[in-house]
Amino acid sequence: MTSDMSFRNHVRDWLHGHVPAGWRESMTAATTEAFIAQQREWMKTLVGAGFATSHWGREWPGGGRPLAEQIIIAEEMARADAPRLLLYFISLYHAALTLMEWGTEEQKSRHLPAILQGEIWCQGFSEPNAGSDLASLRTRAERHGDNYIVNGQKIWSTLGQYADYCLLLVRTDSAGPKQAGITYLLMDTRSEGVVRRPLKQMTGDEEFAEIFLQDVKIPVGNRLGEENAGWRIAQTTLTSERGLTILELCERLYCARWRLLAAMGENDGIVQDDQFRREAVDVFVRIDALRALVGEMMIKLMAGKDIAGAASFVKLLYARVLRKFAALGERAGGSAHLLSGFTLGGGYETGNWAFDFMNSYQWTIAGGSNEVQRNIVAERVLGMPREKWQPT
Repeated sequence: MTSDMSFRNHVRDWLHGHVPAGWRESMTAATTEAFIAQQREWMKTLVGAGFATSHWGREWPGGGRPLAEQIIIAEEMARADAPRLLLYFISLYHAALTLMEWGTEEQKSRHLPAILQGEIWCQGFSEPNAGSDLASLRTRAERHGDNYIVNGQKIWSTLGQYADYCLLLVRTDSAGPKQAGITYLLMDTRSEGVVRRPLKQMTGDEEFAEIFLQDVKIPVGNRLGEENAGWRIAQTTLTSERGLTILELCERLYCARWRLLAAMGENDGIVQDDQFRREAVDVFVRIDALRALVGEMMIKLMAGKDIAGAASFVKLLYARVLRKFAALGERAGGSAHLLSGFTLGGGYETGNWAFDFMNSYQWTIAGGSNEVQRNIVAERVLGMPREKWQPT
């Protein structure tokens, strides 16, 4: 316990001296170039301190830390309101941990050090007609000698317009079960035939991109695992962020309560509204309950237990509480901030209430839709049978 508190104080002191002063203000309505520069600089700072890769192996800067210390880092990052590494999230979690488990020595030595130097990765999984049903993907790869020739389209690739490499799922066999014919490739996004287009959201943000692939040549040496074994490898990618990500997001939501209180304090009518105060108290209680559930999930994770069902339940609850929280903020703060820009990299509780309210809706889809999460909870938590509905 003393050791944990000593480490927590160390992280807290470091953050006190290194979190960029006024970073939220500087990122409000910032240019894309300014956002990328800020993310690159913060990534460099965290790598140097060993806080970016605490979940990596011992051979990496700050790596090999026990889960209890990784939890402390995530909690203190949230409490210090440090910038989130949105630009490098896929690189540090999805790409790195998938490479560590499935990559060849050549692939690992090529890409892992490059990530620490700022190599940006995106994920090429979802397609226009294969989002929640990922196994139905249709992007096709045909082998010609030492290369795969790839044709198709990917969508909802987070910050894919800035990526150097892409974790790409392709279909190499159409016979048999849908999951059985998927292959996992590492694609250089600067390859000929790759076209990336940012997708503008209703917030004005361009957090996602669609990727078009026309006769893209990818070396066989860039394949992870065996041909047609991509589905199993993809599960590593999809579970690589489980636990610590939602922990930090919940802590950030908890710490953002003062923004709602500040908005209420600036609106005399809302403060005097009994119904609004009741709703605000209800949201604060739900946030406390959410943190308690996350704490239980972390205990299970440290004990090496399966948390898939718990993680789905927490993610589902987080999406609902975040929407209620942002909706209250929008009502208290009105639409005054609607045209004042948004905080790039600021998370989902920035205090720019119009932005936060609109942005909160993506959490009903991102990371697995609410419907998918409910199915997982039904099967893995409640033990309900997986049966197809039959009309009567």
